[in-house]
Amino acid sequence: MAYSLPTTEIIDYKPSAMRNFHVYGYEWIDNLHVIVPPNAFLPDPAPYIKRAKARFAAAGWEGDGEVGLLWLPPFVFPLTMKIPPRGLVVWHVKQEEDGVSFLLSPIPLPFEEFDGRQAQ
Repeated sequence: MAYSLPTTEIIDYKPSAMRNFHVYGYEWIDNLHVIVPPNAFLPDPAPYIKRAKARFAAAGWEGDGEVGLLWLPPFVFPLTMKIPPRGLVVWHVKQEEDGVSFLLSPIPLPFEEFDGRQAQ
């Protein structure tokens, strides 16, 4: 039998913690098949979605698109970051008007595309 984390262990923080998360804009994440609805991991995702939407809006999101979760495996991060084997789940929304994706991450994302910058 294959092992996977219990769904109840994927989101291990309260919605209030999301006020300190890092927001990024990215053109374009077009494979939305890998975006998972928050209710797959949270019995009541509404407070989390509300917080994510507020953070995305403050960064320029226009309010359209579905908020979901995107898993980043640990091997995509530099080894120096010591990301645990469980990887990292970030919040995602793809703006319908222009296709820009917004990401909300509990840690700064080290990818060259972001160059240490967050969405304004």
